[in-house]
Amino acid sequence: MNSKTIDINVDLGEGVGNESKLMPFISSCNIACGGHAGDLKLMEHIVKLAKVYRVKIGAHPSFPDKENFGRVAMKMSPSALFDSLQKQILDLLGIIAAEKTTLHHIKPHGALYNLAAVDLETATVVVNVVKSINLPVKLYVPYNSVIATVALENNVKIVYEAFADRNYNDDLTLVSRSNENAVIEDFDNLFNHVYAMYVHQSVITVQGTEKKIKATTFCVHGDNPNAAIILKQLKEKLEVYNIDVV
Repeated sequence: MNSKTIDINVDLGEGVGNESKLMPFISSCNIACGGHAGDLKLMEHIVKLAKVYRVKIGAHPSFPDKENFGRVAMKMSPSALFDSLQKQILDLLGIIAAEKTTLHHIKPHGALYNLAAVDLETATVVVNVVKSINLPVKLYVPYNSVIATVALENNVKIVYEAFADRNYNDDLTLVSRSNENAVIEDFDNLFNHVYAMYVHQSVITVQGTEKKIKATTFCVHGDNPNAAIILKQLKEKLEVYNIDVV
């Protein structure tokens, strides 16, 4: 039986300091570029780690809002948002160039990710930033989202992403972190959640409905205290089912 491949990604450089513990179990990382977290020194540290572990490097730009960790939507003009996001990505690209490696993808963070999924203006800004970088990078986006449509219309390559450790609503938005059932804590539930989305292209929402979803990259939140354990278990169990983390 031929193995299938899956991409497991984690947001890094967000102040947890567990990057070296997570790297052995993931295949791509999203590096905070100073918008919601991170600085040049930390970015350089993670880029070097990613090279050692052969992990694909992604930029993780955000609304410029460290106070709220990029989890609150900011009212910004399209041009101001464009300039901020472009600078964040260029800062990371400078380090990537110095380390003689490449940028694989871009994934917006937090409130920016959620807003771009449903808001045309925000999605257009993000896609225009990606185009301005003028590199063959991919954009990690949610399935059936506004940003996915805008990216495809602009010939920007996309990768559908889903969240391994988060529950979904019927409209395929993530359950708000203010709700107790936002995060999937039990490993067996988490694995079944990932397996169903990857193999069967379906997800059971918190409303109990089965919905179609597509994803080939799955995010595990790196700020979870048990992230390293979860990732190790996930990688091992996927391999049992002939699915390689690549």
